[in-house]
Amino acid sequence: MRIATWNVNSIRARVDRVLAFLERQQVDVLAMQETKCRDDQFPSARFEEAGYQVAHSGFNQWNGVALLSRVGLEDVQVGFDGMPHWGEPAAAEARAISGVCDGVRLWSLYVPNGRTLEDPHLGYKLRWLAALRDTAAGWLAAAPESQVGLLGDWNIAPRDEDVWDMAAFAGKTHVSPAEREAFHALVDAGFTDVVRPHAPGPGVYTYWDYTQLSFPKRRGMRIDFALASPALVTRVQHAVIDREERKGKGASDHAPVLFDIA
Repeated sequence: MRIATWNVNSIRARVDRVLAFLERQQVDVLAMQETKCRDDQFPSARFEEAGYQVAHSGFNQWNGVALLSRVGLEDVQVGFDGMPHWGEPAAAEARAISGVCDGVRLWSLYVPNGRTLEDPHLGYKLRWLAALRDTAAGWLAAAPESQVGLLGDWNIAPRDEDVWDMAAFAGKTHVSPAEREAFHALVDAGFTDVVRPHAPGPGVYTYWDYTQLSFPKRRGMRIDFALASPALVTRVQHAVIDREERKGKGASDHAPVLFDIA
C-alpha cells in the first residue's frame, strides 16, 4: 500500500494537480492539509470519480484536512481527545482527521504554525502537540500492536539539517528548542519518522517559500513528516519526497511525502 501526505495549499486551486499526482504515483491513501475550504466546497466528486473515498474537515477558508483512500475508509474521526481550541471565543479548528484504511489508522494533521516566538499562537501550538503526544501515547499503551500513522505538516524542522541555513532562522519559530522538544516527545512516545532513513539530509526539504526564488536556490525546510507506530514501522519498505511536485505553474509550496508498506 502506498501512502502519501501533502500540504496542498488550497485544494480547489490544485485539484487537477492532485488527481494527476495520485495517478502518476499510484497512491492508495493521501492525507491532505491546508485544503482551505468548507466541507461543502471540497471537490469530493472529482476524487470519487477517480475511485477514492473521501473524508474532509473544513470550517472556513483557513486550515482544513482530508483523507482520500481507495483501499477503504472506515471509522472516520475528526479531532483527537484533548485537542486544544483557539480564538475568541475558543473553538476547534480543522487540523486533525483520521480513518482506518486497510487496517491502518491514518491521521492527517496540520500542526499550528506558531507565528512568532512571542505570539500566543506558539503556546497554542505547544499545547496542541502535547495533547497529541499524550493521546497517541495512550493509544500505544492500550494496544501496543496498533498500526497508526501520524501524517502531515508539522510546522517544525526537528534538526539543524532540516533548514537551509540555521542563521536565517535565528529567533524564529519552527526551530526553537520548545518546538523541537515537542516533536521529539512524539518520537519518545514510540512513533518513528519513516522517511528520513530513505531520504537522509542535509539538503532534503519538503517546503520552499514562494518568495525570493527559494525553490531554485534550494532554500527550503523539512517540516512534513510521516510518523509510524512500532507495529506499522516494521512494514515500511520505501519512502521518498516527491520534489517534482514543487515544480511548475500552480504548485503548492510543499512537496508530497510518500512511503510504501508491505
